[in-house]
Amino acid sequence: MITRGINGSPPSRPELEKLMSADMRAVTAQSDRIGRHFARQNDVSGNDFHALLHVMVAETAGKPLTMAQLRQRMDVSPAAITYLVDRMIEAGHVRRESDPADRRKALLRYEESGMELAHGFFTPLGVHLRAALTDLPDKDLFAAHRVIAAMIAAMSNFETELVPHPPKPRTAHAAVAKTS
Repeated sequence: MITRGINGSPPSRPELEKLMSADMRAVTAQSDRIGRHFARQNDVSGNDFHALLHVMVAETAGKPLTMAQLRQRMDVSPAAITYLVDRMIEAGHVRRESDPADRRKALLRYEESGMELAHGFFTPLGVHLRAALTDLPDKDLFAAHRVIAAMIAAMSNFETELVPHPPKPRTAHAAVAKTS
């Protein structure tokens, strides 16, 4: 990791922003590799793992997902999400629970056995993370949390821009130009 700018000076703001972006990509790549190990060791597909991750992130944030929300996050068809969720329910990883705010909707919640499986795999990672952070003061951890939250918000905003827009109607002029 680069910690100095030119001639031993502190990194400039653009250099720091590049470092943060590179760090975020590295964390994402490492997280993906660990997720693949979890999937292999627990006989779940990559899609199942990503679905479980989305369910866990939402539940941890106190905002459990509906199947429609999970379908949007996974970018799959309604039939595919139904098949995926049914498999995860059958495997004991998640359950459907009535939404107290709208009984017509079902929330996806982690089953205790699914949570135990995740905790069993990821607890050693938590030990490594705590050890790596032990010498950092709380104010640094809080600053890092703010930075990561800002980066997540920026990524979310970018994702919103990526959502496919309905195709624009072709004009007669455009149709003629394509056939010429």
